[in-house]
Amino acid sequence: MTAKRIERWRSEWLAKHGKRRQAIKLLAILHGILERARRQYGLLTNPAADVERLRVHYDPSAYDFYTREEVWALVRAAASEQDGAFYLTAAFTGLRRGELVALRWRDVDFKREALRVHGNYSYKQVVTPKGNRVRVVPMVPAVAMVLARLSQREHFTRPDDLVFPGAVGGHLDGSALRRRYIAARDAANLRPIRFHDLRHTFGSLAIDKASVVQVQAWLGHADLETTSRYLHYKSRADEAELLADVFRIGSTSEDVLVSAA
Repeated sequence: MTAKRIERWRSEWLAKHGKRRQAIKLLAILHGILERARRQYGLLTNPAADVERLRVHYDPSAYDFYTREEVWALVRAAASEQDGAFYLTAAFTGLRRGELVALRWRDVDFKREALRVHGNYSYKQVVTPKGNRVRVVPMVPAVAMVLARLSQREHFTRPDDLVFPGAVGGHLDGSALRRRYIAARDAANLRPIRFHDLRHTFGSLAIDKASVVQVQAWLGHADLETTSRYLHYKSRADEAELLADVFRIGSTSEDVLVSAA
């Protein structure tokens, strides 16, 4: 297997399916497999490492996400209190689904109003979060409130227990969770967006009050350019006020309008 052969395979796959982002994910998986073979089983080189990377161009204006009110409508339509808390935490913290599934009570710091993201549940095992970035995310009062209520349940409230457990305390099943999310979304008469788009809800709201560097840290983005997509949704009211005096000719805007008339 060579880099040239992998590139040819990828080109043929893209020609057939046309899904650029999926092609990037497939190459990442192949890279991981070959890298493990290199480290553990003596493969001389990882040919996937020499394959030219594809770039995906995002249109920030095409992002779709729920407003605060729509998030609460989704929560009210949830099949259970736990599901509602899961949706709210996703939208108001920006945690990925796997990170929420892996969250344990020891990671919930009510005193410091924060969630510590240590793990990500993926392919039936807990791994480090995407990009190997352990991070701390602010826990707003609404999230603290629903999690505090969950902490009062009868079972699964010890420090090592999962915050969002399955029926017998294990990790939630992703497929069942997705089906319940769609059912709640439809019951609330909300437009059909993906569960992952709840993460975009957080990014688009957080950028209005925080710096792009802060939002990058909270979302766990490796590249600041990825976070910068949310700047499209940042309010410009403060910036307009900042520049108001620069472009003011008369003593007031009203004076200028009167003189012009």
